[in-house]
Amino acid sequence: MFANTKTISTYNIAKSFPAIDISKVGEIKVTNKAGDMQVNVEIISSTDVHISLLKTVFDFPAIQALLDRDDFTMVYDSMHGVNGVYARKVFCDIFGLDASTQINSVSKEDFNGCHADPNLTYAKELVAVMGLDKAGLPLPSPNPIPSFGAAADGDGDRNMILGSQFFVTPSDSLAVIAANADKIPFFAAQGGLKAVARSMPTSGAVDLVAKALNLDLFETPTGWKFFGNLMDSKDLFGGVDYTPLLCGEESFGTGSNHIREKDGLWAVLAWINIIAASQKKGKPLVTVQDIVTAHWKKYGRNYYVRYDYEGAAKPGAEAMMAMFAEKQMENTGKKCGAYTIRTADIFEYKDPVDGSVSKNQGVRILMEDGSRIIFRLSGTAGSGATVRMYLERYVNPEALDLNVLPMDCLKDLIEEAIKLSNIKEFIGTDVPTVIT
Repeated sequence: MFANTKTISTYNIAKSFPAIDISKVGEIKVTNKAGDMQVNVEIISSTDVHISLLKTVFDFPAIQALLDRDDFTMVYDSMHGVNGVYARKVFCDIFGLDASTQINSVSKEDFNGCHADPNLTYAKELVAVMGLDKAGLPLPSPNPIPSFGAAADGDGDRNMILGSQFFVTPSDSLAVIAANADKIPFFAAQGGLKAVARSMPTSGAVDLVAKALNLDLFETPTGWKFFGNLMDSKDLFGGVDYTPLLCGEESFGTGSNHIREKDGLWAVLAWINIIAASQKKGKPLVTVQDIVTAHWKKYGRNYYVRYDYEGAAKPGAEAMMAMFAEKQMENTGKKCGAYTIRTADIFEYKDPVDGSVSKNQGVRILMEDGSRIIFRLSGTAGSGATVRMYLERYVNPEALDLNVLPMDCLKDLIEEAIKLSNIKEFIGTDVPTVIT
């Protein structure tokens, strides 16, 4: 395409071209007011096209049977983004659910003045409906709590999954989908998953599934283009075929090779499909919490949290990252409370498909017991810089206590991360804007 643009010598502009009614699907002939140009315009419904694709991926009859159960209820929060159109079409028009299951489903240019980010902090309405607080802990509710909740971001590519009074971290969500991929027709029809990929800051929960199922595993920088290369390895690069492939990022993005982007509606339907396939005739409802708890009991639990420091002064944030780069050797082997740093480095990725090298992709502090502290600067926020701090501690199934809360399990690791980074001195605070 780029080469072709360099061969263009002239172009024409059609003046006085009339407005086109794009509300009706079909082909129309349009003539400009001067009468010297006529074009054929085809109008398609992107909603119908995408839903037709999703019908080839998931078991819609099984999903319908689940949604028809008296003991299963759901709510979908589109956060006034584009997903509202798709969600209403799928859940109301196709599956026949009441419109009340769709909240904030009317798309607004300004997202109705809200922050259309599907996390515990910004999806306040959904979180309250699901009986949770902004830390993901259960709250008493005077109203019946739905069995399943989901939220989408503004452009519909990211997702949050909730059970009744139960929050599923994006890292756990990816791992659970991978472990249950055989329940989804798209994967089962192709002989099962071949590979999984996660961004470096995403927890290692999916790594455990990959090892158990003998899947190829890739740890990439943050950015969907790296997953796209893996998906297109065979067809575009003549390399290894890694598809069907499942991929995800800790920032609530999950997807597969059905398209070349993360897909929020796909992730929601993947979860509902897995819930549907987990039911046993005549038995009580198998819930989101049941599925995740069973997963932890089999694979262990990666306790995980992300701290976002939004609107940080960029010079201070960059100075902190530079400090980590300078102290790689000094930090390696260092004792930090109960932890010992096995490796301190700056993550670098050599793409196995096109051979490109991506440097400076974040600070990694890898402990001898498998715990991790990660720091990254994000370029996706509004003003200033966003410093993201990721903390992870793995507990194997034998030592797992389901009553231990993530923040209690990670408390000492968080303290060590704050000390190691000296974050308050660099950006003026050690109190995060958002905790996920």
